[in-house]
Amino acid sequence: MDFRIPIGQWVETVVDWLRDNLSGLFDFITVVVRFLVDGLTDILLIIPIPAMIVIFALVGWLVRSWQMAVGTVVAFVFIIAMDLWVPTMQTLSLVLVATVVALAIAIPLGIWSARNDTVRTILKPVLDFMQTMPAFVYLIPAITFFSIGVVPGLVATVIFALPPGVRLTELGIRGVDSETVEAGQAFGATPSQILRGIQLPLATPTIMAGVNQVIMLALSMAVLAGIVGADGLGKIVVQSVSTVNLALGVEAGLGVVIIAVYLDRVTAALGNRADYPSSLRSVLARRRTARATAAAQSRDEDTQNHVGTEALQPTGSR
Repeated sequence: MDFRIPIGQWVETVVDWLRDNLSGLFDFITVVVRFLVDGLTDILLIIPIPAMIVIFALVGWLVRSWQMAVGTVVAFVFIIAMDLWVPTMQTLSLVLVATVVALAIAIPLGIWSARNDTVRTILKPVLDFMQTMPAFVYLIPAITFFSIGVVPGLVATVIFALPPGVRLTELGIRGVDSETVEAGQAFGATPSQILRGIQLPLATPTIMAGVNQVIMLALSMAVLAGIVGADGLGKIVVQSVSTVNLALGVEAGLGVVIIAVYLDRVTAALGNRADYPSSLRSVLARRRTARATAAAQSRDEDTQNHVGTEALQPTGSR
């Protein structure tokens, strides 16, 4: 006798119920996502290409060095030479919007998980499931809910890229020195003030590492989103595979590599810049801790001396 648990059929039933009963919500998400992605793509394409290259180069120069600015110019001129500027901007728009949406969900969840052990216990298996599930599987329910196009690609990208943002945000906040937090508490700071003024600034380098990972995963998933009809380099890669066009596939792959390297260097440089201010804040916070501890010890000694003096006085003189 064969025994089989029809988990797949149960999930399909749930997905069908959601599609039938929450169609209005999915239509709203579709309109918003298309507006964001198409709007950003139009902005990137309406700006003259030389001006966009200058902007990308200036960003590289400001966050890192002039060498990165020069490399950025060479890389994007290479993209133009391969006639891939439009699909590159389409992919960049999809990645940026997906990254912003993923971080808008991941960072609050990471903060909540760091401050609540119950939430952490619940989120951990969910994040493990999201990270280990094959990326292609996310495209199936996304197509069911949003048909084909950029919307299912972005939704699947957000789900796939979300876990590192949550984990590294939680890690960064939990890694803040407890003495620094105690210093804020000694000065009467509220939990929200401690979060904004101590924990988040000191956790910035780790959070930026999470941002970097979210961007890289979003870019890898954005290529797979070409399978469901999302415009960009991923769609070209899918076409090259279906037609066994090696030249086209190599060119599209090089475009993806250039975007990945550029975004990786920018976010890594921003994370490195956050190290110095965080270290400075840590030193200052330690000094405040020492001063608060010394003041508390001084008050305790004064209290003990006062009590001792009263104890030594005769009863009649009190």
